[in-house]
Amino acid sequence: MATPRTTILLIGATGYIGGSVLTHLLAHSNAKSLDITALIRSEEKAKKLEQFGVKAVIGSYGEVDKLESLAEQSQVVFSCADADNLAAIDAILRGLKRRHASAGIPPILIHTSGTGTLAELANGMYATETIYSDLNVEQIKAIPPAALHRNVDLAVVKADEEGYARTYIVLPSTVYGVADNALVKAGVANSLSQQIPDIIRASIGRGQGGMVGEGKAIWPNVHIDDVAELYVTVFNAALNNSEGTGHGWGGFYFGENGEHTWYDISKAVSVAMVELDIGGTDEPTTFTKEELIKFWHDELVGNYSGSTARCRADRGRAIGWKPRYTTADMIASIKPEVELLWKKAEQEGGVKLRVPEVVAAMRAQNAD
Repeated sequence: MATPRTTILLIGATGYIGGSVLTHLLAHSNAKSLDITALIRSEEKAKKLEQFGVKAVIGSYGEVDKLESLAEQSQVVFSCADADNLAAIDAILRGLKRRHASAGIPPILIHTSGTGTLAELANGMYATETIYSDLNVEQIKAIPPAALHRNVDLAVVKADEEGYARTYIVLPSTVYGVADNALVKAGVANSLSQQIPDIIRASIGRGQGGMVGEGKAIWPNVHIDDVAELYVTVFNAALNNSEGTGHGWGGFYFGENGEHTWYDISKAVSVAMVELDIGGTDEPTTFTKEELIKFWHDELVGNYSGSTARCRADRGRAIGWKPRYTTADMIASIKPEVELLWKKAEQEGGVKLRVPEVVAAMRAQNAD
């Protein structure tokens, strides 16, 4: 008997997380039964992606009609791109609703949010004592509607409540590690995360390791390979409709395997800069308001690197997720990233700052 095929749409294949998730899917034990389609902007990258057996469709996240059509054709959708694009998610959900109407079986949506939805702007001065568990549904429901990513997360959960899709939301924390998979090597996917590289770039730009406030705020962390494995663990459980696998309000899955202060990161950056003879001392100093604006284009967005958010990934572990890397591994990963970004800054003639469009989106989400 032929093995049943599973049609998958993956959004964000060229990204840091999306590329890593796709890499893990291509190495899945049932990879030969997975028909994977990826929406991708670049024709050049699309050709490279097809060499991996992935069907590449040229298009952007802004082409909502195309998103809706592709989602309708898919049993499973991995949304690994913009966590704050409500129009795009609405299009995907419309497609899944149409699929359910014709097939009668709820398709699966695995959406990427982030633990930034838990964040409190502490300006690096304190750590919250509140620790979220993804098994505590009432605690998850109490997250304020104006929180970062929350409007999109609520739309995803509503689809599950209405019964036309089974939805699962993965919330990565501070994701770290230089991705070194086949898609990165082929020039398809991004190799770097955002939070730690932002601090490294700003520190290189000022010639001294920096931190927001006193660096006392705490965040959770997770290695890029571990968080990709979390997506696959959720996918396996969702596809099998395994007993005990929560979805909807019971389908929030934190990506966490330890926590750190922002000082811990900035201290490691400072030490690495000294060891690499880049400059500064081995003790980080506080970013000034002017530096936050210079390197993040906006003081509020810069202060996000001094926010506090704490959680435990109890739900993922309950369905078999076994993360391997620890906070000590995160600290050890910083020096290679400092060296890499320093070399890039030299090649590019300076530190590459965030694009204003990204900053504007983050500011809008934090407006309340």
